[in-house]
Amino acid sequence: MNRYQRCVWGLVLLAVPALHALERTDTEFRIFQFPADRIPRIDGKVDDWQIVGSDYVYGTDQLADTVQGNGTNHDPTDLDVKVRVGWVKGLNRLYFLYEAFDDYWNMHIRRGDIFEVCVDGDLSGGPFIINSQMDQSEAHFRFKGVHAQNYHIFTPPGPGRDWVFVWGCQPWIGVLPYANHAYSHALKEGEGGRLVLEFWITPFDYAPYDGPARAVPSQLVEDTRIGLSWAVLDYDENSSKYEGFWNLSHNTRMDSDASMLCAFRLMPPEPRFLPALHADWSFKILDMDRRLVAFKDCSHGTVDAWLWDFDDGTTSSEQHPIHQYEKPGQHVVTLTIKGPAGERRRIKVFDVVVR
Repeated sequence: MNRYQRCVWGLVLLAVPALHALERTDTEFRIFQFPADRIPRIDGKVDDWQIVGSDYVYGTDQLADTVQGNGTNHDPTDLDVKVRVGWVKGLNRLYFLYEAFDDYWNMHIRRGDIFEVCVDGDLSGGPFIINSQMDQSEAHFRFKGVHAQNYHIFTPPGPGRDWVFVWGCQPWIGVLPYANHAYSHALKEGEGGRLVLEFWITPFDYAPYDGPARAVPSQLVEDTRIGLSWAVLDYDENSSKYEGFWNLSHNTRMDSDASMLCAFRLMPPEPRFLPALHADWSFKILDMDRRLVAFKDCSHGTVDAWLWDFDDGTTSSEQHPIHQYEKPGQHVVTLTIKGPAGERRRIKVFDVVVR
């Protein structure tokens, strides 16, 4: 049995690939899945991230300067960064740990050093900041950042300044309950040193100007891809001109066109965080008039035998049984599984109700 068997119901459609491309098509980056009992606390500390392996760390060597023409010629004594990205199954959030050394931190109120993050949660693709069919005012209120989002995160912000400028029509996505952040540093304007930024954001398939009431958060699903990229805007002494626009996409237009982002996969949990055998299941009412219920085994580990108790005097040894109840009622359904690692049981009280 597949250790990471997914519990998927309804009609399964084979999705036709979108008619847009992502950058760096030979590379698929990965997003680490945090266990539910080890969700990072947003405090600017790195200890919660020690469980994230080095193969999830994306450093300066992955970036290219596409504005000043430095290409991939990096000088770690000038700028050196590491980025980790995580997610938690059931939470539509992307967690980030950004660690950076810069020889000159620019905190200018308008054009200081920035960590720019762009995300397209449903791979809708296409421009999301500039629309040539709209004038600037119309685009701001109806288009900018609506189906994909751009976060200009100040590293670090000067005194009294917000942590992020949302380049779009929806500044509300940069505050709780849609984002959270914490810095750790002892930096002053013009000095060099190390900065730690920890934050999470909520990607949206639809994020309108008028607030969250009509918004549609992106549904983050295990083993699927999203569009994501980031850039480090390094200004140094001259606040009006980049010293470098170092970006993961290797395309400057990652800042405004979701088709220029990179592919990131929402990874399943790593085996080291899973028990050898775990029982789980879900169900779907197929026909309430007939009291017909489909049960789905969602266990992981090696399973040799299944025993379902439907709480009406009947049982089944099938892995994914369909059961018809004769009478209305609330049922305590039990799944018992057996394998080389032993026996496990999952009981759900009154989840299954038929009338």
